[in-house]
Amino acid sequence: MPLHPRDYTPAAPGPLNGVRVLDLSRLFAGNVLTQILGDFGAEVIKVEPPEGDTLRAWQTQGVSTHWKIYARNKKSLALDLRRPEAAEIVRQLVPSATLLIESFRPGVLEKMGLAPDELLRLNPRLVIVRISGWGQDGPYSQRPGFGTIVEGMSGFASFNGFADREPVLPPMYLADGVAGLYGASAVMIALRHVEQNGGRGQVIDLPLLDPLFAILSPQAANFRLTGQVKPRTGSRSTNSAPRNCYRCADGAYVALSGSTQAMAERLLRAIGRAELIDDPRFRTNAARVAHAPELDAIVGAFIAQRTQAENVAFFERAEVTVGPIYDVRQILDDPHFVEREIVADYPDAEMDRLPMHHVVPRLLGTPGSIRTPAPRLGEHNRELLGEIGCDAARYAQLQRDGIVVEAGDS
Repeated sequence: MPLHPRDYTPAAPGPLNGVRVLDLSRLFAGNVLTQILGDFGAEVIKVEPPEGDTLRAWQTQGVSTHWKIYARNKKSLALDLRRPEAAEIVRQLVPSATLLIESFRPGVLEKMGLAPDELLRLNPRLVIVRISGWGQDGPYSQRPGFGTIVEGMSGFASFNGFADREPVLPPMYLADGVAGLYGASAVMIALRHVEQNGGRGQVIDLPLLDPLFAILSPQAANFRLTGQVKPRTGSRSTNSAPRNCYRCADGAYVALSGSTQAMAERLLRAIGRAELIDDPRFRTNAARVAHAPELDAIVGAFIAQRTQAENVAFFERAEVTVGPIYDVRQILDDPHFVEREIVADYPDAEMDRLPMHHVVPRLLGTPGSIRTPAPRLGEHNRELLGEIGCDAARYAQLQRDGIVVEAGDS
């Protein structure tokens, strides 16, 4: 089933129309944060180094798919921020900005002459988001802050995977993505303070570590109560049972969750094992968790006799919470994904049509939109510098000096 073809269209101004963002960040967290803001109408000015944002270098068969997706609805201003003249350009843009996002190692912004105190002097209502690995202070603040290290030190990897194997890091940018989502909500809180209370701008200290630790459930409290470290349990849950991935007759898998008493009982009736409802091993959730391997063997044996599609259809009729384990091929063909345009095709010079996730979340009254494709390096240099009085002659000199860069510059 084909994806819905979409064009980039300048839709009605989004709810963040009038919000101007100077995005000095690199890598993933900042790009996720500002992609969300851009989708809802903010003007996002991506301030890139001469070589371009790091996402441009993350390529598949020579195509920068990460950049194309997470830089949509953005403008590109390519500056060499190691040069004082480039930092001065940023300073001249600050008074017109609502937000400034950066992800340098703590202290680097200050060395550029762009310390928060100076930025707030230039624009007292400015909200500044400082993304780092570990935070702006603390004994680890100067350590490199890649998400992989955070995913290890946060406790995530220690209980992810199977007990008889090594800890497992996530196969995607989990720490960065979670920080970007938290950052978007933090920005809205800070802007609410500025706009509703006549408040000053402020600094948001956004490490990758804190948001990831915050979503890992009450690990510290559970340890304090029990003295036990959460073990690796694969796809099982330590909170409810049955809950697992089960192999089907065709080699595909389904995910099943019987996380309430009513659902667990409904499952056992559906597979013809109603007598187990009163079995002391499975009568309560705590008992089922304690005897999860035995329960998995019973449920797994039933599922193994049917294909993935047969299992999904059977359990849907029984109103049991079972769903298929999809790969991206199945996602692109699934009628729910297609009908809701969770993924849609957009025009692209290198791929003809570029599939990307649609705007999340869905605001029915003031929806976001995908208005423009990811920009070429320095595509908006002249437009943005023109706002601060840079004429053609001055721009040409900045370009010759390597302070501003455009795609195609040698």
